This record gives sequence, C-alpha cells and structure tokens, in this order.
Amino acid sequence: MAELQEVAQLKKAGEYSAVFSRLERAHIISYYSTLHDVRVHFAMLRWARCRHNDRELARQVLRLIGPATKLAIGWVPAGNTGGTHFSPIKPMPDDLAAINAARR
Repeated sequence: MAELQEVAQLKKAGEYSAVFSRLERAHIISYYSTLHDVRVHFAMLRWARCRHNDRELARQVLRLIGPATKLAIGWVPAGNTGGTHFSPIKPMPDDLAAINAARR
C-alpha cells in the first residue's frame, strides 16, 4: 500500500507530525481489506506508543478488534479515518472516496 510506504519515508525523515495524517488516509483506503485495515490500526497503535499518547493507544487496541467483526458482516464506515479524534460518520475526502468506490 503506497500510503504505508509514505509513512515509512516520513518516519525516516523525522516528520512524525505528518505520519498520523498519512495513516488516516491509509485507513480509509484499507476499508475493504481486513488485512490492510488491521495493519493500519497496528501502525496507528505503534505511533501512539511512540508519541506517548495513552488515549490513542488504548483506543487503537479496541479498534484492532473491530475490522474482523465489522468487515465480516459487511459494515464499512462512511468516513472513519481510524483515529480516535475523528467522527466515523463524517464523509471522507473526495479523492479517497473515489478510490473506495472503485473497490466496491
């Protein structure tokens, strides 16, 4: 996934503030793949641990359970970025919506 490759590049460059927003984009793109969704949430969990963000860390643990159950029954959120600060019902950016529409 290109978004996760960019996350790795941002980490190497020391641009940690940009890492989480790129992970959020990766999460939206990963909606229709349980494997990718779990990988993105695990990366978010590692980011939270490195940034000492206990709130995000705890919630990412819970969100690692979600993909296996929600995607299995066909429920895909409309715009959830995967971060705990963002509403799951707010629409996703247009460029990401187009990517996901092509995957349905």
